[in-house]
Amino acid sequence: MAAERRLPEWMRVPAPGAPNYLKLLNLVKRNEMHTVCEEAHCPNIGECWQRGTATFMLLGETCTWACQYCAVKTGRPNALDPGEPARLASTVAKLGLKYCVITSVTREDLPDGGASVFAESITLIHGALPGCKVEVLTPDFLGVDADIKTVLDAGPEVMNHNIETTRNVFRQVRPKGDYDRSLRFLRRSAEMAPNIPTKSGIMVGLGETTDDIKRTMEDLREANCQLLTIGQYLRPTKIHWKLDRFYTPDEFQELADIGMAMGFRHVASGPLVRSSYHADEQAEAATTENAAV
Repeated sequence: MAAERRLPEWMRVPAPGAPNYLKLLNLVKRNEMHTVCEEAHCPNIGECWQRGTATFMLLGETCTWACQYCAVKTGRPNALDPGEPARLASTVAKLGLKYCVITSVTREDLPDGGASVFAESITLIHGALPGCKVEVLTPDFLGVDADIKTVLDAGPEVMNHNIETTRNVFRQVRPKGDYDRSLRFLRRSAEMAPNIPTKSGIMVGLGETTDDIKRTMEDLREANCQLLTIGQYLRPTKIHWKLDRFYTPDEFQELADIGMAMGFRHVASGPLVRSSYHADEQAEAATTENAAV
């Protein structure tokens, strides 16, 4: 497909290599941490790491799911590393971050899906660096309320779970997931912890229509999702789901306008937007808007 052989001008970014990027890279390697920035081949890695922000990945680097759009390694994971949350907190403290995003691979082999590891990490980060806000981007924990509550009770500043795509495409690209279960996750999170904003993200370019995207946005609002990201899908390799098309910057802006009209507190929509792209700014905008209401 020609669209996959040549990126449009608005999708091109400089190669990483600035001083802060190299500093963070070395620190991550020394502390044996994983970042979704690297594992998912994020195009924003140079910009974000130069800003001193990164999205750290818990529970190892091997996912038990095999979503058709994702570059993260799949297979049988190793045993949990009990020192991982402490190393993460130490890394965040050394970086002096004001905002930290932590995510994970999906680990359906674990009794709680890794919820307790998220909770421990949140607690240790807040303890090591009290001024640092923590956003978590979690799996759906198979819809188990107790596991969702474990994470919320640790007090993250934002609870994020990605719907990823529209209902009509979901089952094909995310066979182990469940669209309605993801919506329920967001709804239950908002019910259990009304003071913690909920967030989700959609990729576009997997074969959906604009009307499909609008319906998914409506579904998210009905689930009381408050923050939204919309970004362009990029096919990691030829064995992954085919890219249907590139959306233009104007189309992304239109989606952002539609989302704000629906009642989202904030919508970050653009070709290079990812779940954690400038997440600190999005959360701050939502907090400011909420305080003004």
